[in-house]
Amino acid sequence: MTVGSSKDDERYSRQTRFAGIGQAGQERLRGAKVLVVGCGALGSAAVDLLARAGVGRLTVVDRDFVEWSNLQRQLLFDEADAEAGVPKAVAAARAVARINSQIRVDPVVVDVRADNVEDLVAGADVIDVVIDGTDNLETRYLLNDVCVKRGVPWVYGGAVGSTGMAMAIVPGVTACFRCLFPATAATGTLATCDTVGVLASTVVVVAAFQFTSAVKLLVGNQAGIGDLAAFDVWSQDHEHTPMPRRPDCPCCVQRRFEYLDSKLTSRSATLCGRNAVQVSPAAPIEVDLAQLAARLGAAGDVKVKAGLLLRFAVGEHELTVFPDGRAIVKGTGDPSVARTLYARYIGA
Repeated sequence: MTVGSSKDDERYSRQTRFAGIGQAGQERLRGAKVLVVGCGALGSAAVDLLARAGVGRLTVVDRDFVEWSNLQRQLLFDEADAEAGVPKAVAAARAVARINSQIRVDPVVVDVRADNVEDLVAGADVIDVVIDGTDNLETRYLLNDVCVKRGVPWVYGGAVGSTGMAMAIVPGVTACFRCLFPATAATGTLATCDTVGVLASTVVVVAAFQFTSAVKLLVGNQAGIGDLAAFDVWSQDHEHTPMPRRPDCPCCVQRRFEYLDSKLTSRSATLCGRNAVQVSPAAPIEVDLAQLAARLGAAGDVKVKAGLLLRFAVGEHELTVFPDGRAIVKGTGDPSVARTLYARYIGA
């Protein structure tokens, strides 16, 4: 379809009439390249909005496949995707093709790690904005490292239960993710969607903020960029807080990229002959197994063995968690599957 055709004008007419975008802004969106890392709840909603807005090229990265439990909140997917277990990145690309045939979508089915994230963010086709649709803090710290290093803006988002947070991060201008959260929370202490649930409306609100922040960055409007937005859709609370840069931030000030350099990232190893993978935190920590068992009780069968280990069975998998944060994930030999399960249920 040619630029300026009647169908094209009609498709985006309500958006170009908005003073913040206009025709010039629409042309900038058409030429923009956005990377969405994680295509679960937040990522799929963001991809949907970006495609409908006419952002010209999307790269969608996800290591997981569509399951029935996703359909309650992951807006791009349907029953056929869940029935077939289609990789989320591929299902997203197919959905976008139905929504807006003008958009180019590159689906990438990989586990984002320190050894591949720079190629994703700063490969041959430089990305304009990165959107966070991930399900764990470690990957967010990794994204923060590479985006700060490369000077690429990114938009953080998180949603669990009825609460959510979002913030646009512009390297050298705003606070970065490590300014907000200097260190990861203790393993096993964070709530996740798989342990406490999540409302679809929470996802939609956070994704809407992420989309709007990305569009503002793409059209050159940084008003309000760098403020942390926090929501509780159930209580209807909403906070909007300017976040200063930390003068001692190890990432954006000292430019130490410890996650990108694999100094603070977890490790995984396939256990020979056992159909199992061991996932280990970057350094030994102490996990309160009783507290973790209380959180996991609603999600599956949990047993704590004399304070020495915790066994948690969910579906065809079993996670054995040790007090130092290590976990052996039985039922798979795929490290990416093991890392997904670790992030879902252990919460790191």
